[in-house]
Amino acid sequence: MEPGGLEWLLVPMQQLVSWGAAGAMVFGGVVPYIPQYRDIRRTQNAEGFSTYVCLVLLVANILRILFWFGRRFESPLLWQSIIMIITMLLMLKLCTEVRVSNELNIKRRSFADFDLNYFWHWSKFTDYMQCVLTFTGVTGYITYLWLDSSLFVETLGFLAVFTEAMLGVPQLYRNYQNRSTEGMSIKMVLMWTSGDTFKTVYFILNQAPFQFSICGLLQVFVDIAILLQVYLYSYYPQKPVSHTAHPASTKAL
Repeated sequence: MEPGGLEWLLVPMQQLVSWGAAGAMVFGGVVPYIPQYRDIRRTQNAEGFSTYVCLVLLVANILRILFWFGRRFESPLLWQSIIMIITMLLMLKLCTEVRVSNELNIKRRSFADFDLNYFWHWSKFTDYMQCVLTFTGVTGYITYLWLDSSLFVETLGFLAVFTEAMLGVPQLYRNYQNRSTEGMSIKMVLMWTSGDTFKTVYFILNQAPFQFSICGLLQVFVDIAILLQVYLYSYYPQKPVSHTAHPASTKAL
């Protein structure tokens, strides 16, 4: 068979693979949070999930969408940010409802109080929406004013992916403090690692803005470091270090 005769088969296959990769890019990031969402609904207990993960991902993806207006990148990356924002808002809504329903005689806190001691610990989902909309409006207006500045646009893109890349650092630090990874879902970390690796390869192959590739590699490095902690603390257990209790890790498990 002549090489040209295979074109009718190769072209559709290449297109199918391209669509599959784009679909995985758009929806792959939210997959780890589906079992977490179901567990919270089933147990009516949100203590195992830190809403700070929602804060970090909301900030990162809002900034990424604003970056798109200054420098157009692959459409799947844009849709990924939109889907992630919707997912994090759904997680916030559920966690807030569950937490408030389990609290008794607790003073209600709202975004309008402007109390930094209770930032991101409000009593209603509408307060989180007000905060997100305020952040979007302020950063959107600043972006509109500086959209012609290539330095600002590139910095915006870097902040977007760097914020997301640092998502696992609090977990890494908490494991180091505890000298243990007990209570941490290894399956979840493996899903992060595989997803971040796929995402980084996608960035490189599709020639995404360099900020995406650099921070993607950084994110994979953090995931691998957490997996190394799992190995070290499992085979070489160490005495836990006493320290003041801290809020749950940003990258909740």
